Amino acid sequence: MTTHPFLDLAPLSAQHFASIEERVAGLLSTSQDVVIMQGEALLPLEGCIRGAARPGTTALNVITGPYGQTFGNWLRDCGATVVDLAVPFHTAVTAEQVREALAAHPEIDFVSLVHAEAATGNTNPVAEIGEVVREHGALFMLDAVASVAAEPLLPDAWGVDLCVIGAQKAMGGPAGVSAVSVSERAWTRLAANPQAPRRSYLSLLDWKERWIDGGRKALLHAPAQLEMLALEACVERIEAEGLDALMARHATAAAATRAGAIALGGGLSPYVHEARDAAPVATTLRAPEGVDASMLVAKALAADPVLPLVAGGGALATEMIRVNHYGPDATSGVVHASLAALGAAMGESGLAVDLEAARRAVTATWQ
Repeated sequence: MTTHPFLDLAPLSAQHFASIEERVAGLLSTSQDVVIMQGEALLPLEGCIRGAARPGTTALNVITGPYGQTFGNWLRDCGATVVDLAVPFHTAVTAEQVREALAAHPEIDFVSLVHAEAATGNTNPVAEIGEVVREHGALFMLDAVASVAAEPLLPDAWGVDLCVIGAQKAMGGPAGVSAVSVSERAWTRLAANPQAPRRSYLSLLDWKERWIDGGRKALLHAPAQLEMLALEACVERIEAEGLDALMARHATAAAATRAGAIALGGGLSPYVHEARDAAPVATTLRAPEGVDASMLVAKALAADPVLPLVAGGGALATEMIRVNHYGPDATSGVVHASLAALGAAMGESGLAVDLEAARRAVTATWQ
């Protein structure tokens, strides 16, 4: 029988698993417990909400994109009273808006927020919002799946009680494994909730009681070995490049894409109005008026299928184009190629574009 690099691997020990958790904690600069969960990031996100929310909970759910909408649904499923704070997807929520919502509803004891919304291309000022939430005293859950490794993320300094990350975007790692940092007050909240999942794949408390409190000596179940090794490899790659350098690469990719799209013309424009609100992980663009975004993306991909281009999801499919310049795609070459392909597709559709101006704008920004 032949061997294969993905098969016949030595078992992943509890010690090895714990060492990967420790390196992920270092990536987050956190002293909180970090739990690596064996599934895509929706697993710990749902686990956090179902662990913290119950009848009697009043939650402020900030909606700046589709994931905020999902969180609200889970919170209501748990019997929580939900106060939705929704802002237009082309902008970001402000700390003052959060402060006003908390003042209007002093009973709020849980706040859920997405840091960067890759689906809509915006990012929210978590440091300022965290200060407001901390003053109010609510438990703070953050979806940082799209922001980790693309922009600063400091859960301890920002007062984040539950910070969920995934490796599949800026980290350049696998989608099938995720992690959450959990504060002491979050553990207390979960332990006091009789509705919190127990003896369940969604259960954070199982990891606390059987893994962390047990000295990280015995895993709950067989680990997802390939995903764990891939997570370790991507953390090693981040450590080698340097987190600051990786974040700078994403910021430059975003700025270059934005500048190049504006210079390209033809009616293409940034979907997020203000550059300060734009996420480094992905740039969203508004298709020219009267032109179907999904059609432009299809034409661009027909010329180069590996480009990180996608039309917006759902109702945004006809108007939004997303350039996913994250992880290994946060490079000048990918940005140049993406805008060139979009420009060519626009030209085929009869729009006047300036490919050379776009090229110069990208080059100037990258330098």
